[in-house]
Amino acid sequence: MREVANRLELLPEYLFAELDAAKASYGEGVIDFGVGNPDRPTHPEIINALVRAVADHNTHRYPDYQGTLTLRRDICSWYKTRFGVEIDPETEVCVLIGSKEGISHLIWGLVNPDEEVIYPDPSYPVYRNQTLLAGGSSTPAPLLEENQYLMQIQRLRATQKTKLLILNYPSNPTGAVSTPIHFSEAVQFARSHNLWLVNDNCYSEIYFDDPPPSVLSVPGAKDCAVEFGSFSKTFNMAGWRLGFAVGNPRMIDALKRIKTNTDSGPFTAIQRAAQTAIELTEGIAPGIRKLYKARRGTLLSGLNRLGWIMPPPKATFYVWARIPKKGQTSLGFAKRMLADTGVLVTPGIGFGEAGEGYVRFSLTLERAQIEEAVDRLAKWL
Repeated sequence: MREVANRLELLPEYLFAELDAAKASYGEGVIDFGVGNPDRPTHPEIINALVRAVADHNTHRYPDYQGTLTLRRDICSWYKTRFGVEIDPETEVCVLIGSKEGISHLIWGLVNPDEEVIYPDPSYPVYRNQTLLAGGSSTPAPLLEENQYLMQIQRLRATQKTKLLILNYPSNPTGAVSTPIHFSEAVQFARSHNLWLVNDNCYSEIYFDDPPPSVLSVPGAKDCAVEFGSFSKTFNMAGWRLGFAVGNPRMIDALKRIKTNTDSGPFTAIQRAAQTAIELTEGIAPGIRKLYKARRGTLLSGLNRLGWIMPPPKATFYVWARIPKKGQTSLGFAKRMLADTGVLVTPGIGFGEAGEGYVRFSLTLERAQIEEAVDRLAKWL
């Protein structure tokens, strides 16, 4: 029997498979804070737009690889309104089958074997894993609590092999938000070292105070940067698999060249429904933010009463919490919590070495479930 590709050995063991096994062994009644999967339904007007589009036989053919021009123009108009950034719909935007796919494909389109990618730690595992699959080397940049989980740009070191710097603000899992000054430092660093720059901005509309900025708002950013967006979080469309990339035309072209040899683009009917979603942004997003803010308040106030103090996240629907019991790994703590209480959280080590000592709560649960989880933890903590 022939062996599978050696590159698969580069991927770490799937932590969440172990958690799934522990969850199954607990049985019924698990309160699952582990998955960042929006629990509310997609808005009816978006669904109706999809139904109408599916009924049009013209949507049943192969889609445009780059996305429909109409949707690309709508994305550009939204970027202008939301961030004050001008985007060319012809050369500076690409519609994706989810931002995860786009980030993966862009890494393959930019990074040669042995070239270096600097990425945030803790962060979404796709940055590191896809760099390894592309043959590149991954260098984590720790995000520390004492620095409000902002990457310390002035401490980064670039070499001749450094090719790409990845940011993720608003941040999964920490909930941190960048600032215009911080983004300016990142752009200056990338330009001075001749690097490409990516910001994964998929949680841009899930915030609780000031709206998060775009890295593309920095003057000169489009000389080196691309930003990713998603319909999953803002519109409860995670299963629809639709996202986009905007920014530097050479980077967008590299992404398109990988995509045309890998997939055939998102279903046109879904893209038409996405146009309706964009039109409804100001009617939908505030309610979603209010929902997650209420859930955040319920969880934080409950855990604070138990002596588990944690700063409130500024954005995303996650709460990043330092483990209250010393001497335990994040995985060991999460497994024991699940076994003793039936409450499941994600161990911080799943997001990188700098995540050790923390766990992540997802706010994609009803408040009644959050209150029940706090009651269970009160007896345990």
